Order: sequence, then C-alpha cells, then structure tokens
Amino acid sequence: MKFTCEKALLQNAIAVTSRAVAQKSTIPALEGLLLHAGEEGITVSGYNMQTGIRAKVSAGVEETGDIVLNARLFGDIIRRMADDMVTFTAGEKQQVRLCCGDADFEIPGLSAADYPDLPEVEDEYAVSLQRKVLRSMIEEVAFAVSTNESRPVHTGALFEIAEGGLTMAAVDGFRLAVRKEPLEKLEGGAFSFVAPGSALNEVKGICGDVEDLAEITLGKRHILFTVGDVELICRRLEGEFLDYRNAIPRKNPIQVTVETKALIESIDRVSVVISDKLKSPVRCRFEEDRVLLSAKTGNGEAKDVCRLEGDGEELEIGFNNRYLMEALRYAPADTVRIELNTSVSPAIIVPTDEKDNFLYMVLPVRLKNAD
Repeated sequence: MKFTCEKALLQNAIAVTSRAVAQKSTIPALEGLLLHAGEEGITVSGYNMQTGIRAKVSAGVEETGDIVLNARLFGDIIRRMADDMVTFTAGEKQQVRLCCGDADFEIPGLSAADYPDLPEVEDEYAVSLQRKVLRSMIEEVAFAVSTNESRPVHTGALFEIAEGGLTMAAVDGFRLAVRKEPLEKLEGGAFSFVAPGSALNEVKGICGDVEDLAEITLGKRHILFTVGDVELICRRLEGEFLDYRNAIPRKNPIQVTVETKALIESIDRVSVVISDKLKSPVRCRFEEDRVLLSAKTGNGEAKDVCRLEGDGEELEIGFNNRYLMEALRYAPADTVRIELNTSVSPAIIVPTDEKDNFLYMVLPVRLKNAD
C-alpha cells in the first residue's frame, strides 16, 4: 500500500473521522482509523459501533490496500508535519512509514481484516438541503435532546420530512424545541426518523456555514448524512416519540413581546446568586410592559427589570434559569413572543412575525409563597 497526498487534506480527514473512533473497545482496531487506498484516492474511516464517519481524500495511489492505524498517534504525527506532500508506505508486516519534507516516521499498524464493516444504508428515502440550514436547525434544537437513557428515543431528535418542509423536534421532559424549514423539492414521499443527539453534534461540526447541499438518506436501520466528501452513518433510534403537537398549549390568554437579548441579560444577572449547590428558580412577575425577575439563595438576592410589550396581567411564574435562557439563546430571532396562561402552565416562545419557523416550550417550576 503506497500513496502521496497533501498534508492539509489528510489532516482534515483524520480530524473529522477521529470523532467517531471508540475511546476504549474490546476490538483494538476500533480505537484506530481504517485507511483504504483505492484507484480513485484514499478513504479514512472511524467507527465506534454506533456512529461511523468516512472521509474521501484526493491522493496519488501507487499501490492499493487497507490498514488500521492508532487514531491519536497518526493524527499527532500528521499535524506536526510541514505543509507539504505526505508519502505513506505500508509493508507486508503492517509496518507503516510516513515521510514529509525532512520528517520520517515508522509506526506499527493493524490488519484491516479486524475492522468491522460500516453499515450499508439502503436508499429508501432521501432529502437534500443547504448545509448551513441543517447546521442551524440542529444547533437550535439539539440543546433540548434528553440525556435520560430511560427513554432512549428522546436521546435523539425527530426529523419529519413532508411537502411542508423539514421539521425537527427534541424534548427532554422539561422543555421542547421545534424548528421548521421549507424544502425546495421532495422526491419519494414523506418520511420521518429519530437520529441520536450525539451523531447530530458531529453532523453539525462537518456541515460548515456554506450553501452547498447536504443529503440525508434513510435506510431501514440506519441514517446516512452526506456532506461533501464526508459521510456519517448512525443508527436510527426506535420507539414512540412524544406526540409533541398535542403537548403544546396554544390557547394562551397572555401574550407579550420582548427583545431576546435584553431578557437573556436580565435572567443572566439574577442568576448570579444561583449555583449547583444553591439552586433557585427565577421568579418572573409579568406586569404591563415589563417583567420583574428575581432569585434568592444563601448567596444573596438578585432583582432586575426587563421591558416588554403587552400586559402580563400580574402573572407570577418560576423557571429554571438555564432552561429558559437556552430557549431564548437558541431562538433564531431578535424579538420573540412569549405566550403564558397560569403559573403551572408552560411558557411558549414563538416568532413575532408570521414565519412560524420555531417554537420552544419551557415548563415552569412551582414557586413557594413569597417571603
């Protein structure tokens, strides 16, 4: 096996695929990267039996072949090399020689025969959308993905693809995040699936802020995200996802409009007295054209006022500071409308315009009687 390629291209492929390498595994090969040299170039793969990432790299291949290299060592060597052409040679005894400029390394490899095959994804359904759109949708929903393994299906985000566009939803028992985007065209009919949150974080990382298309392909058990020369394969999460549409109360008599940044800053200020050891809800009293925020713990008491438009009808309601702040922080709008009903009803955060492209729901925290 022998090839030459640009150091920068190889380094990028290693960085991307290493994110799917198993940290510890009963299969030693899974702690490494699989390199395949074919007639059209080389492919670098990382796989942890849950998520696999495969990257294609342009290279001049003199001898085809396959080998597995320790991901950390291989990455460290390539990263330290000069910005020049890398020559890669693997002998019959899995001994690898790496040359670049005046640098010369020899490292041991492992047989590719011990490396499990990445799953094949049958082309049942597919959809394409801009990479930057997919990236922003994941970012604005993934924070609400559950980390509670008792309901595995909620440790992922629901994708619903239909004529109306793509809808993503995530729920963790305390909040709900929903994002919608139109699709230019849909071929093959409507479909839906749940993708693991851990895999979506990797998809977000490889999408970049560009308008080039990413493709999502759904198979019977796996999902394939194709982003340029990079492919990410992950398993589908099975189970009944929350019927979130019926969980959202939309007949809320109190509706106020507020600048997102201003409310985040007010919550952040009163959160200073809250810590992991000294927890407290942020008490919000919605009045006419303003909301009074306060928090009180053993660290002290903090109060602030945030201006808004509308009449809060003196409603007093408490929220987990982080949950409310995250919903506001990820909302893709400078101003939002907050819909409220009672002190024990969820707060609904939606756009102030007619876009209807996001909705966040945050459950309240029961307040004790005021001191």
